[in-house]
Amino acid sequence: MTGTRLSINADLHCHSRVSDGVLTPTALAQRAREGGVQLWSLTDHDELSGISEAQEACSRFDLAFVPGVEISATWAKRTVHIVGLNIDPSNLVLRQGLASVREGRVARARRIAERLENMGIQGSFEGALRYASNPQLLSRTHFARYILEQGYCSTMQEVFDQYLGEGRAGNVRVDWAKLEDAVQWIVGAGGRAVIAHPGRYAYDATQADAFFDIFKQLGGEGIEVVTGSHRPEQFKKYADVARQYGFLASRGSDFHAPSESHIDLGSLPQLPEGLKPVWHDWV
Repeated sequence: MTGTRLSINADLHCHSRVSDGVLTPTALAQRAREGGVQLWSLTDHDELSGISEAQEACSRFDLAFVPGVEISATWAKRTVHIVGLNIDPSNLVLRQGLASVREGRVARARRIAERLENMGIQGSFEGALRYASNPQLLSRTHFARYILEQGYCSTMQEVFDQYLGEGRAGNVRVDWAKLEDAVQWIVGAGGRAVIAHPGRYAYDATQADAFFDIFKQLGGEGIEVVTGSHRPEQFKKYADVARQYGFLASRGSDFHAPSESHIDLGSLPQLPEGLKPVWHDWV
């Protein structure tokens, strides 16, 4: 590892309108390049269909590109997200696995709409669909945009705090892919499995240790340390986790939309010193 590799402006977690972002893959690539990103990955939720457009755009913009995906998984009765980086998007097992995950999203969306209706929010299913370019990937974020549009809340965070976050009445729990399946799909497609935004998971210390142990045993290699979903004090916490477990360190904005995301493409702080970046042998 060299200082140069550590200081590369990499953003390896980002969403387009193919899943729950608002920009096209091409517009995201351009925004990343203009923001100073040097190594970029599109990691749409459970979907690969934006990768070819993103790759073509990066070729035009002279931006190094890493094919990626963010897989919804369930471990210990909670949803976790596993990012797959440098995957082969044509891998049949990965594609079939992602298709199986997508099957549960529409049924879940209808249950969310029913719960929101019971709380007095009418027409949320149709309203959320207006924000989704891919109905198969209807998500809480699309419902949140509708709730904002209707004036029930003033920020995305407020929507999740009141209606859609963990433990809230509008949050419908789903059994997604098994953790072991998600990791194996990624590894089988030649990629690196990375725990996305670990600071968002409501595990106690014992559960978190077990999660990290099992993830590594399954073949997981990385963890997001610097991400737009973490507070600054969590950068140090998960840098320590990376050192303790020997994880490669990743960095990604988790960008969804200019008006919603906590941090813009290209604006993340660098990884803390003493970590081996997930991209160490890609550049």
